[in-house]
Amino acid sequence: MLKKFSILASAVLLAALALHADNIVDEIIARVDDQIITRSDLEKAKQTNLEEIKQRFPSDWQGKWAGAQKDVLRDLIDQQLLLERGKDLGITGETEVVKRLNQLRQQMGLASIDDLEKEAQKQGVSYEDFKEQIRIGAVTQQVIGQEVGAKLHISNEDVQDWYDKHQKELEGPEEVGLSEIMVSTQPAKANVQDKDKAPAADKPLPEDPAKVAEAQAKADRLLEQLRKGAKFDDLAKRFSDGPTAAQGGTLGNFKRGELAKDLEDKTFALKAGETTDVIRTRQGFIILKVTGHRAAGIPPVKDISDRIREAIYTERLEPAARAYLTKLREAAYIDIKPGYSDTGASPNQTNKPVIVASNDNKSIAGKPAAKKKKKFLVF
Repeated sequence: MLKKFSILASAVLLAALALHADNIVDEIIARVDDQIITRSDLEKAKQTNLEEIKQRFPSDWQGKWAGAQKDVLRDLIDQQLLLERGKDLGITGETEVVKRLNQLRQQMGLASIDDLEKEAQKQGVSYEDFKEQIRIGAVTQQVIGQEVGAKLHISNEDVQDWYDKHQKELEGPEEVGLSEIMVSTQPAKANVQDKDKAPAADKPLPEDPAKVAEAQAKADRLLEQLRKGAKFDDLAKRFSDGPTAAQGGTLGNFKRGELAKDLEDKTFALKAGETTDVIRTRQGFIILKVTGHRAAGIPPVKDISDRIREAIYTERLEPAARAYLTKLREAAYIDIKPGYSDTGASPNQTNKPVIVASNDNKSIAGKPAAKKKKKFLVF
């Protein structure tokens, strides 16, 4: 149940904050074309952002929040502009919602999407609101990816320049990336009511010789399938008894000295893409795959060019996205109530309502009308 709670924790937070926001006397504080942003929207967004910052920066959340809270209204306006642009581009986010919900279902070990909805209801989460938050995130990310990210060009010269300037950051010890397929020899643990009688988490239970033989045979069959070309992550998802099964067996990266000596000797001797033989452990039998093997020192640029491109992309995306959102503001009708400010406002944008076009689709000045926009009432 703890695992399930953690997966839906953010949704629970949103639901709780929504209830809190409902107690606020609502008022319109901003209009973005034909959409509105209310004070309760702003307060809810502030509380959500504050909780996220507290979780990410527990020792310095006050300082982070002092700088972030002034941009909350800006971010809400960004969201409305991107959602509107998503409609223009035909981006709905529905496919991504289905994929994300199915991922959550698998991570929580639930049989169906209906079970996921029931689990949300148990935790007091509005399932429809939860889906809508996923959809909004998917649409905004796709619009930025399509309209901004896809237009960022990173040349080989850019990669080399970044590599030359970040030598110290790139230097490191030898390490391997590992994934596992684990076949347990442990009996199913019975529910223990008295926690004082529960066995230690790292202490193996007595093994049944028949189960050990069965587990070894299963591990040997899986190794044979791997050697015949089966995909490691597929077999891990289907057959591994380890806690990493849902993620395809991914364990992460390990430096020398961080693994048991036997496992270190077996894995550090391999190249990326190679797998160990079946290894006996206290919990059962394990097969390890080396997903990456980095030598000590500074890796050659060709070995990490993809990582460098990703770093450059991340560095360039935010300012490029900010410039794109500035252009969207200049093409939109945005009106902010006095006392509130949009920190992303452009000096070139106008807050004047666009005159509604006549029935013959001509403006009153006789020029072809741009996209029709509503003439809004004042606050």
